[in-house]
Amino acid sequence: MKAVAVFPKSREVRVLEDAPEPKLRSPTQVRVRTLEVGVCGTDKEIVDFRYGTPPEGEDYLIVGHEALGEVVEVGAQVQGLKPGDLVVPRVRRPCPHERCPACRHGYPDFCITGDYTERGIVKAHGFCAQFFVEEVTYLHKVPSALRQVAVLTEPLTIAEKALREVEHLKERLPWEQKPGKAVVLGSGPVGLLGAMVLLRAGYGTTVYSRSPKPNPKAEVAEALGAPYLSSKEVSVEELGKRAGPVDVVYEAAGASKAAFDVLRVLGPNGMFVFTGVPGRKEPLELDGAALLKQMVLQNQVVLGTVNAADMDFDAALEDLERFRTRWPGRLERIITARHSPEEFQQVVSGKLGGIKHVITFG
Repeated sequence: MKAVAVFPKSREVRVLEDAPEPKLRSPTQVRVRTLEVGVCGTDKEIVDFRYGTPPEGEDYLIVGHEALGEVVEVGAQVQGLKPGDLVVPRVRRPCPHERCPACRHGYPDFCITGDYTERGIVKAHGFCAQFFVEEVTYLHKVPSALRQVAVLTEPLTIAEKALREVEHLKERLPWEQKPGKAVVLGSGPVGLLGAMVLLRAGYGTTVYSRSPKPNPKAEVAEALGAPYLSSKEVSVEELGKRAGPVDVVYEAAGASKAAFDVLRVLGPNGMFVFTGVPGRKEPLELDGAALLKQMVLQNQVVLGTVNAADMDFDAALEDLERFRTRWPGRLERIITARHSPEEFQQVVSGKLGGIKHVITFG
């Protein structure tokens, strides 16, 4: 079968024409024909050989962790799925250690050992291939009406998990907490999907990103009802005046300097959620004393979050349906273009512009 793979030792990226086609090996597995795979910053890090580990005993890693597929075969014990159903897979698989309460309780996104596997990232082949096989427990059935946007499910789960954690943290305050003001830092797919989640939850949401208007990301943000401000035109201090008091900052830029700058305008009892992993080194100067004083005296919380649980995938699929009703055509506009596997390297380079690029197999 055809697959896109990286070879870390030789530092190559190839489209394989004869990759082994996976077969069912247990009665609880499902064989899936890949339809689409989203490309993101993690994929860029992998093809830059800063990250990514092949399965044990192999010299290549099939990439891709944001997938939509169609069931073609099910094992004898599989229930709830049949050939023709659309599915999205989860990414992370639990570590094997009994001492890890997170993995033993079904939350590998909180794994404490770091010995997990991730499809297309760490020690397990990904989904950027014509077919993949997966245990039924890691698959989520997709309504057929979501065919054109369901590839956005995995990046949406990042925001779903973040909001879930924010809601838990609100319980630290002994009075009813209504949605307040939010700032989304970054206007890529994770940022725009995060804005949708926050707006759906009732937060007055502002998107703060680098590029000045007009641009496609700003157009999508403002069509949602979220003001778009450029950091090249609006200072952080002015952002605080326009968007504040800021109760939640959802960071989706992976830019450390910008993140810590915006942290300065977080309001009393506010929560700052980091989701991005910086992809570049940049000089960073912090007034540590002032920052600590702010966080202590204003009872602020800084939260890092990664990956997502099964409930977040369920929530993402429910929200995709809500978003299509509330903002017709806006999800579709997040997907800039669809490409063949042979165009993967061009897509992952990040030079094509737009918002979200997708590899399609059918």
